[in-house]
Amino acid sequence: MPLNPPLRHRVSEGSLSTKPETLLRQYADDLALRYAERTVPEYVAHVRAFLTWLDTRGFSLPAVTRADLQRYQAELFALRKRNGTAYSAGFQVNRLSALKSFFSFLVRRQILLADPTAGLERPRLETRLPRAVLTPREARRLVEAPRGRTPLRLRDRAILETLYATGIRASELIQLSPFDVDPADGVLRVVRGKGGKDRHVPLTRAAAAAIETYLAHGRPMLLATKHTASGIYPAKATKRLFVSPRGGVLYRATLDTLVHRWARHARIKKRVTAHVFRHSVATQLLKRGADIRHIQVLLGHASLATTERYTRVEISDLQTVVKRAHPRGR
Repeated sequence: MPLNPPLRHRVSEGSLSTKPETLLRQYADDLALRYAERTVPEYVAHVRAFLTWLDTRGFSLPAVTRADLQRYQAELFALRKRNGTAYSAGFQVNRLSALKSFFSFLVRRQILLADPTAGLERPRLETRLPRAVLTPREARRLVEAPRGRTPLRLRDRAILETLYATGIRASELIQLSPFDVDPADGVLRVVRGKGGKDRHVPLTRAAAAAIETYLAHGRPMLLATKHTASGIYPAKATKRLFVSPRGGVLYRATLDTLVHRWARHARIKKRVTAHVFRHSVATQLLKRGADIRHIQVLLGHASLATTERYTRVEISDLQTVVKRAHPRGR
């Protein structure tokens, strides 16, 4: 494969190499217009790591070629964590996706004339089946586990019902605003989900009722909590539907912790996270005859192939067939 020639640029090479933070801020502002909030710092961190790699090797950004990126990709593949294990293919794909986005930004701003990432192949992700999927009975026990009228129990019930009703991503749930929910019509609006796309998803009656109760009797009390700790961003939390116990921003780790805690309370032995609800919703809808394209829209998958992994034959169904049809099944 012939190497690409060094790229020409419209601004001085020094302005790019000596002010990387200025460039990263501009890139972050550009990302914020098109991507979900949690994607921005993640992509910026990936690009910052790449710029550091360039600097340590004496490479200049305007002169980066596809061959340089392939070398970077090879080193990324060989990179190891502190415990000696390799980074996942998903990490590598995210790093390269960020670089493609960054160079596209540079071309759009006419900082570079050509994109050296064009044609750069990303690692293939393994298609893995979900490790844990809740049965309908387990899911019902879990969502009904938070009983009582305390603000936190009302919040947790609303969160669990929303996860099970919609299959929404954990990152999307955290970003929800009270204005994104219409309990009367039973509709939830996901604003700038994965890929920066909006979508509307239906709420079950149970989820709509739980959210309505939480908004009336739970959220106001949590927001009124006195703030004694720093770093919880109470002002920012006023724009969020679900807030922390002290009226601050709800983080992903806190969300998974509360889901895991209520799963133990419901005596579910599986390792349950917020994302397990997403797998469970897709699997259960398919088993009950829902059209796969409807499930694709519900989950916000850009590709139908992503949804199709849920069309696997359930082991419980397979055992039933073997018992019924195999000569020695009974």
